[in-house]
Amino acid sequence: MAQIALPRFTKFQAAVHIGALLPLILLVINWSLDNLTFNPVQALELRTGKYALILLILSLACTPINTIFGFSQVLKVRRPLGLYAFFYASIHFLIFIGLDYQFDFVLLQEAVFEKRYALVGFAAGVILLVLALTSTRGWMKRLGKTWSRIHRFVYLAGILVIIHYIWLVKSDIRVPLLYGGVVLFLLVARIPFVRKHLSRIRQLGFVRTLNQFPNSLRSKLIANSYLGSFIRDNKVS
Repeated sequence: MAQIALPRFTKFQAAVHIGALLPLILLVINWSLDNLTFNPVQALELRTGKYALILLILSLACTPINTIFGFSQVLKVRRPLGLYAFFYASIHFLIFIGLDYQFDFVLLQEAVFEKRYALVGFAAGVILLVLALTSTRGWMKRLGKTWSRIHRFVYLAGILVIIHYIWLVKSDIRVPLLYGGVVLFLLVARIPFVRKHLSRIRQLGFVRTLNQFPNSLRSKLIANSYLGSFIRDNKVS
């Protein structure tokens, strides 16, 4: 009898998956206990939308975190975080068309084209759908270099989600602007010039830390470190 090979996760990966699914579990519990305020449909829409935004930002933060802190494990959860963002965005959209508009496509058409926040949100959802469908290794091979160009649209999706959030809340836009500031920082951090300097800051920090070790131990660390050439260039002795 053939055995099914289960995926192996590190503790960090397992924690990320649990953390990404926990909001959904709590949401279902609150829904079943009728603890979603006096307007449960609106609460569901807002919470799933916010979860999607947070997970999207976390997926965008993976590369800068590795660049600045050298924490390479985070790169392994970049794709799952992006897929979880799409997952919550899909639930958000289904609640909007199903619970809010009762699948009345005439009203939905009016809402999408008359309410600018709905149109922008729909556009962001389409981008996330395309990115989710093409996130597999098979599509990476099929698309080649085009794959990377397509997946840069994730930043456009992030910007559109922020605009969607700002237009939705209308009055107090401090929270969406805060999220927007984070997305802007992550976008700037991907610029090659900025990314190079962020990486250099991390390497210099490693050099300063290394200087605190005894000379014998420091020499061994330099010899075995992938930063060895960088450290020698900066005359660590």
